[in-house]
Amino acid sequence: MRRIGSALAAAALALVTACGGGAPTTTTAPAPGQSGFVPPPLQPQRALGTGEGQVNLVAWAGYVEDGSNDPKVDWVTPFEQETGCQVNTKVAGTSDEMVTLMRTGQYDAVSASGDASLRLIAAGTVAPVNTSLIPNYTDVFDGLKSKPWNSVNGVPYGVPHGRGANLLMWRTDTVKPAPDSWSVVFDPDSPYKGRITAYDSPIYIADAALYLMATKPDLGIKSPYALDDKQFQAAVDLLKQQKQLVGEYWSDYTKEIQAFKSGDSVVGTTWQVIVNVAKSEKAPVEAVLPKEGATGWSDTWMVAAKAANPNCAYRWLDWIISPTANAQVAEYFGEAPSNAKACEETADPNHCETFHATDEEYFSKIHYWTTPIAQCLDGRTDVTCKDYAEWTRAWTEIKG
Repeated sequence: MRRIGSALAAAALALVTACGGGAPTTTTAPAPGQSGFVPPPLQPQRALGTGEGQVNLVAWAGYVEDGSNDPKVDWVTPFEQETGCQVNTKVAGTSDEMVTLMRTGQYDAVSASGDASLRLIAAGTVAPVNTSLIPNYTDVFDGLKSKPWNSVNGVPYGVPHGRGANLLMWRTDTVKPAPDSWSVVFDPDSPYKGRITAYDSPIYIADAALYLMATKPDLGIKSPYALDDKQFQAAVDLLKQQKQLVGEYWSDYTKEIQAFKSGDSVVGTTWQVIVNVAKSEKAPVEAVLPKEGATGWSDTWMVAAKAANPNCAYRWLDWIISPTANAQVAEYFGEAPSNAKACEETADPNHCETFHATDEEYFSKIHYWTTPIAQCLDGRTDVTCKDYAEWTRAWTEIKG
């Protein structure tokens, strides 16, 4: 359902000014925002026009369901009937693939995670959005608005889709006592050597950095996405050490479920949707938010700066965060919705409680995926941090 496939080689973060391709531009570039770069001088759409008849989307699997996978799961057909915009979807397996696809100029909107959104903003691939053209934006949780991965200088570059945490899952018949720390997957003396699993992506370096934040405070890590040379090397060294413990790296959620069902994997990083499906298939698993906290995601629907069908794209953004559709996708995928009113629309009345939708204290422990850039995202100006291109090179080296 999500992040299926192997990661593509990531291009270096392009901190360049790009033309808007039809979008009105300002005469001077904005000042650097909290994300640490000067975004291209693009302006959002000023008014909503007649729909173009179609919209081309890049999305995570499970985000744009039209009943073809499950006849009971369909929030696309009502959208098409109401707006006259035919939805064409390209499912991407990784954030790197999303960035590559959006750079082709063939797509109107994308459900970007935080490890892709800044790259898309900085390269001028996506434009700011005019939230006054998106009525349902009003009801989005404040905890998801104007964040470093979806805005610059308070200017929004999309609408939040939902959010979730990267949890620790284990087989209850094998891993005892029940773990409450990431140490079970990083300790070189872990008794589960060869049956530990880890997420297959350069952004997983942040998971190691997060663990080091708690266990090696002398490193001074304040954000797992803002790592100077020493901090970065410590995280890389930890992951090289962990590689001796890992039986399998995963990006296909179905493969992780199968590995836990068979017992080939007994402990590792996961998503709540994987826990839910694994349990439904009788795997003896549980999951926890470890005491160190966790990384996680908050995906953002963004509009291409050169969108051929911007009016239908804006209609899609409003639709997917509407209470009913947002409830459907959040429940189907297994995440917290972004629209507060969606909690009243879920089939399971306990869905928002299960996924901590209104629990900002819970989400305060989540370090959302954010694209690492050279200007340290933790505010430091006296050092240079490792950017995503360097994370990608290091990940290739870690896996060998």
